[in-house]
Amino acid sequence: MADKKQDEQSGVAVAHPKTLPSTRPKPKLLPPFNVVLLDDDDHTYDYVIEMLGVVFTYEVEKAYQMAKEVDKSGRVIVLTTHKEYAELKRDQILAYGADPRLQRSKGSMSAIVEPAED
Repeated sequence: MADKKQDEQSGVAVAHPKTLPSTRPKPKLLPPFNVVLLDDDDHTYDYVIEMLGVVFTYEVEKAYQMAKEVDKSGRVIVLTTHKEYAELKRDQILAYGADPRLQRSKGSMSAIVEPAED
């Protein structure tokens, strides 16, 4: 609802909205989850960089840094988001397929979803 008041200069009635306190509850944030890529010896750096670029649209340099991290520590967080989207991205990693650069590669890399620490 608006109050009508006359503009001092023109004398024309102008509607001014009333300021009402917010009665809507604030939306709750979904708890964060990590998508974690796990290391193995059946995929090349090129595969990891390519897969991260396709699945997450990461630039080559960012994907390369993640490939180095997974190689060094055995795991790397590739995304933190809400649970449903994290599960979708994990599933996309799991469905990406074998590395055609290595004959011993029989399937996709492994990935998990885990709750993110606050």
